[in-house]
Amino acid sequence: MHTMKALVKAEPREGLWLQDVPIPSPNRTDVLIKLKRTSICGTDVHIYAWDDWARQTIPIPMHIGHEFVGEVVEVGEDVHDFSPGDLVSGEGHLICGKCRNCLAGRRHLCRTTKGIGVDRPGAFAEYLCLPVTNVWYCDPEIPLEILSCFDPLGNAVHTALAFDILGEDVLITGAGPIGCMAAAVAKHAGARYIVVTDINPFRLQLAKKMGATLTVDVSRETVAAAQEKLGMKEGFDVAMEMSGSADAFTTIIENMCHGGKIALLGIMKKPSAIDWNSVVFNGLTIRGIYGREMFETWYKMTSFIQTGLDIRELITHTFHYSDYQKGFEVMLSGKSGKVILDWEN
Repeated sequence: MHTMKALVKAEPREGLWLQDVPIPSPNRTDVLIKLKRTSICGTDVHIYAWDDWARQTIPIPMHIGHEFVGEVVEVGEDVHDFSPGDLVSGEGHLICGKCRNCLAGRRHLCRTTKGIGVDRPGAFAEYLCLPVTNVWYCDPEIPLEILSCFDPLGNAVHTALAFDILGEDVLITGAGPIGCMAAAVAKHAGARYIVVTDINPFRLQLAKKMGATLTVDVSRETVAAAQEKLGMKEGFDVAMEMSGSADAFTTIIENMCHGGKIALLGIMKKPSAIDWNSVVFNGLTIRGIYGREMFETWYKMTSFIQTGLDIRELITHTFHYSDYQKGFEVMLSGKSGKVILDWEN
């Protein structure tokens, strides 16, 4: 049996283990990819830490990871769109293809979505096998490190483009990597003012580098004061909640203009109260965002990168995959942006 190195959740406790696992074999409609770069996601950190969500969700043993770029090395006999040598990434959400939303072309709303690295073996390995319908051909002019971040960049693009932001004032709560990417996307898409909130000084500085007009440490300042500083009169037109904080969502409700629009990507740890009267009387629109639109978001983010969107400042660390422990430690410290694992060198 041929084997490969992979980062495996091998035991029900904190940590990951570098182990030998079988190299997957592609079926008739699959593509086998040799990984070049992967990036660590907040989801991977939850799995590493083995928190409540991970304990309830992740099968053991299984290798994890879902943000990647690599090269096609083998294709199934019914695959005609890709060939060995192609540079590819891929959509990490696998769908049924049979439900109403899938049949209508709304594949990102499939009710039985399964995630690579969450429900099935993932991309923190030397090889990954994916259905051809999930594979995305990459522009080889884009650096590998950026291509490895297309999954989270897609979350940011999907959220930022949920509503028209051209000339609008935008509030982003949460300066994690996706929140910082959303700031860059909003700036590239023509927003007027972009205010980003957090309590982590390192990440607020990253948000500034990514295009935030103003950053707000909500442990010391208020969003209302930020509005005054910018000369805003009526509140934010569009907000993006990226933090998963109930307090942040309350802050959004309190600072929206009448008729404002809110996109929610952050996942709350527990149910939270909402001032529904403010939502109703102010005519607010709230939209939940999950993942990326397949594959419209991928076209959009490729175009953004090709026309000058630059997220390189957000990539703060790169480690060889054998040094993955250092990568997770720096992620857990909160003093990082995107952390890349190199599977080539």
